Amino acid sequence: MDKKTILFVLVDQFADWEGAFLAANLNDAEEGAGQTHEVKTVGVMSEYPRSIGGFTVKADYTLDTVPETFSGLVLIGGNTWRRPEAAPVAELVAKALRLKVPVGAICDATVFLGMHGFLNLVNHTSNFLRSLQEAAGDSYDNAKNYKNQDAVRDGLIVTANGQSPVEFGREMLRALGLYDENQIQMWYDFNKLGLTAAMAKYYPNETD
Repeated sequence: MDKKTILFVLVDQFADWEGAFLAANLNDAEEGAGQTHEVKTVGVMSEYPRSIGGFTVKADYTLDTVPETFSGLVLIGGNTWRRPEAAPVAELVAKALRLKVPVGAICDATVFLGMHGFLNLVNHTSNFLRSLQEAAGDSYDNAKNYKNQDAVRDGLIVTANGQSPVEFGREMLRALGLYDENQIQMWYDFNKLGLTAAMAKYYPNETD
């Protein structure tokens, strides 16, 4: 079975923790779910983007070499999404929506979506509404559908604040249709509650 490629877009000073839960799950998906996925990275400002935490990544692609088809697009937050050098990512987002594949954005990558008009027809969230409005200006006119929630999924678009990587991962797994809801909830609980609490919930007879 051919693997389904999920592209993770990395700007310089990307927030390495924001995509870690989701990426590890996708790369470790088992065929028992009926499909397999693989994570590939796209470097925007450099072939070797460096994270806020100091990790340097050799990206699999640049914006000029991304594959013609892919099964999902994830924009990882960071400190440089508002710079002009990030603007070309908008065409990749538009392409993903034309392909009808899920697009996820977390932290300041949600502001990037707002700056390019992608949040005007969907329920969504970000770090702070005022910051989103100020950065996006006239390109954003959908404050009425801004939700004060950790993560929001509306159609093909998933948004989350930067302190909610597990919630973001849960909504992306739902959007991708990788697991059934019980499996997704279990994944969420193990990552959110911690091993001890999750084991007590799901395997109470095995915690002694």
